Amino acid sequence: MFGKPVEDSAGLPAGRQIFPLRDVRLRVLYGAHPFHLENQKAAAANWVAEIAANPALFDGPMVFQHRLTLREGVVTGEGYVVPYSTFLWWRRQPLGEGGYHVFGLPVIVSADGAIIAVRMAEHTVNRGQVYCAAGSLDPSDIVDGHCDIAGNMAREVREETGLDLAEAETDGRFFATYGRRRLTVVRLYHFDLAAAEILERIAAHMAVDEEKEIAGAVAIRSADPGAHPYSAAMLPVLDWFFQRRR
Repeated sequence: MFGKPVEDSAGLPAGRQIFPLRDVRLRVLYGAHPFHLENQKAAAANWVAEIAANPALFDGPMVFQHRLTLREGVVTGEGYVVPYSTFLWWRRQPLGEGGYHVFGLPVIVSADGAIIAVRMAEHTVNRGQVYCAAGSLDPSDIVDGHCDIAGNMAREVREETGLDLAEAETDGRFFATYGRRRLTVVRLYHFDLAAAEILERIAAHMAVDEEKEIAGAVAIRSADPGAHPYSAAMLPVLDWFFQRRR
């Protein structure tokens, strides 16, 4: 089950397929990320262009991986806290060299079998994209020197939708998809609410949310890639989820 073709020296499967994980262990190191040190001037210049195009962007801290490996179903990483501007510059590198981006994708499932996703607001870097409420790891997700992926999922869902993942059922298993040095860690969360009820809760949260990171929420009932303007990370998740339900 854990033997797969690999894409690069990290030992991670190619092709964006979903694969199971036994654990995710991401250590956060003190000091500066090598990519940050080598690209400070370029990242600063790119940041000027980024905020000229989107003044709402904020150059806050986030966790960016330096090393990443997969062995026997366990992802192990070492990362550093970097400015968001460094990450945005890395995103512009065609091969993603210099680091790895790891983020959690909590898949909220309604009682009537829909995936609940959000559409990002126009002032965000992923404007207009549709994907499950999620975001990069940041210093608030660091516990005892390691990234808490489940904690990150709960925080992002709460901030963006007002939903509490503690109210959902999960079997605790992690899955993942990988491509172009981006690792998406997936976990299923089943709510005992119909999709319409969940969307109503999210709408109520949006009405009072000051950050307004999302422009709305949608219930997804098929793997049709053209149903919404999905982020690249969502497509393999949709294929995997709806194939499981057949």
